[in-house]
Amino acid sequence: MNGEWLEPLIATLGLAVITVVTRAFFMIPERELPMPDWLRRGLKYAPLAALTAVIAPELFMTQGALMHTLQDARLPALAAACGYYFWRRGILGTIVVGMAVYLPLRIGLGW
Repeated sequence: MNGEWLEPLIATLGLAVITVVTRAFFMIPERELPMPDWLRRGLKYAPLAALTAVIAPELFMTQGALMHTLQDARLPALAAACGYYFWRRGILGTIVVGMAVYLPLRIGLGW
């Protein structure tokens, strides 16, 4: 054995420790950490900003470049899903409506 297993093991353990520490960072102290009000207000928007950063490129980009055509199944699916969400405020229904529009356009029409 020449130690090929050592580097992946160290990397895996290191990533596990980093994950546990960063996720438990706010639970480790005995008392609440002092934070300025502006930071506390800003942290309320962090999940929405992270979700937008992940989803927006997937919706508006193809292979690293902006879409060059409006004939893309993602756009009508996005419009239908947004419309449903603003009408009913249900997450599951939003996903179902978006996919019900996306799949026929993508598979059936080849958009």
